[in-house]
Amino acid sequence: MYGRDPWGGPLEINAADSATDDDRSRNLQDLDRAALSRPLDETQQSWLLGPSEQKKKKRYVDLGCIIVSRKIFVWTVGTLLVSGFLAGFITLIVKTVPRHHHGKPIPDNYTLALHKALMFFNAQRSGKLPKHNNVSWRGNSCLRDGKSDTSTTIKDLVGGYYDAGDAIKFNFPASFAMTMLSWSVIEYSAKYEAAGELNHIKEVIKWGTDYLLKTFNNSADKIDKIAAQVGVGDTSGGSTTPNDHYCWMRPEDIDYPRPVYECHSCSDLAAEMAAALASASIVFKDNKAYSQKLVHGARTLFQFSRDQRGRYSAGGSDPSLFYNSSSYWDEFVWGGAWLYYATGNSSYLQLATHPKLAKHAGAFWGGPDYGVFSWDNKLAGAQVLLSRLRLFLSPGYPYEEILRTFHNQTSIVMCSYLPIFTSFNRTKGGLIQLNHGRPQPLQYVVNAAFLATLFSDYLDAADTPGWYCGPNFYSTNVLREFAKTQVCCSLGEMVHTTKS
Repeated sequence: MYGRDPWGGPLEINAADSATDDDRSRNLQDLDRAALSRPLDETQQSWLLGPSEQKKKKRYVDLGCIIVSRKIFVWTVGTLLVSGFLAGFITLIVKTVPRHHHGKPIPDNYTLALHKALMFFNAQRSGKLPKHNNVSWRGNSCLRDGKSDTSTTIKDLVGGYYDAGDAIKFNFPASFAMTMLSWSVIEYSAKYEAAGELNHIKEVIKWGTDYLLKTFNNSADKIDKIAAQVGVGDTSGGSTTPNDHYCWMRPEDIDYPRPVYECHSCSDLAAEMAAALASASIVFKDNKAYSQKLVHGARTLFQFSRDQRGRYSAGGSDPSLFYNSSSYWDEFVWGGAWLYYATGNSSYLQLATHPKLAKHAGAFWGGPDYGVFSWDNKLAGAQVLLSRLRLFLSPGYPYEEILRTFHNQTSIVMCSYLPIFTSFNRTKGGLIQLNHGRPQPLQYVVNAAFLATLFSDYLDAADTPGWYCGPNFYSTNVLREFAKTQVCCSLGEMVHTTKS
């Protein structure tokens, strides 16, 4: 769209110099012509032509019906004998060697975990399910979402994903999930393909983005509202009104009305949805029409987020009880960065790297939760994303100063993940406690492991063997070991929870 791919092309550098090769070829041709321009003496002619040979009289073999050269006869008979010997020898080997039937190799634990993690999204699908959903106990559900609420102007809200054990559809965490899945595909599509999951995860992402496109007028350039949530879960005050927390039931059996929560001032939600659509547009860049649709929707959402300032969960609304947003400044940096990567439009990069925006997002100060990447705070992820830009494309002035700051802050965050530092406690098993003992720790742990893996791969791709934590230099392998131990701890926790 803008001529230049801001995500960057292959990292391999072509060291071949065609001009040099041409010069060498031309020089060699000149040398050849110079060498052959003078007459050769008798000795030199003997080197080129070789010693003279006397012709020998040919011998023949009379086979009765034909007469053939003796040399041809000997070669023919010899070839037949050797061929027969080899054929017999190979047959003997084939018949005597025991036969082993090798099946498909057993997947490693990481591949199995990936299969099951993606299957979770299949189980959480809402709406009319495809035939290949591969979760036999799930069926079509909540096919009247949007229509059952007479107060909403957006009537088709069928689809999307349920949040967890309930049947509520929260746009805010769902959008973050789609952004993260898209980021992983953009960076590691070959890994997904090797695991046989590339097409699957792209279907998972598209199921989510198709629904997000339904929650606002995606064909318009300007909007004034978003359907932020379908279903409610507030059971305080002794209310007996049926909702998705008061009635714990299969979503296929829900027959009560499901309210739609619309927001008219929701910068955090709109910017996060913009990030989801923009990142997915890179995943689906081979599908030009769909990718452009995603980009247009992302632009519209981001403009809405900037025009109508406010938190989507303000005022004690139902979303504030479950996914309360602390601010929208981090989403501005996050959404702006993804839109730049998706479009190449420098206005988004100017916004994402604006010092005042970074200051409001908390980029220049610490605190106990600094470096904790989650559905609420995207700052750490945005800093890694923009560090990628500095490492691979180096846009220079006027972006270099703030990009260097983001890069330095990313290095500090990576230092805080290491056991030698005491920024965060750890369990006896080694699981880092990024949320300082608060509930639901694993979501923060796996996000940190993802960022650590990304940053280590970025450094390696940039031919940088590590990074500094104060005066000490650490290898990128240290970050990979951190990520590995945290994933192993997380899988161990999940296995323990399943067995208990």
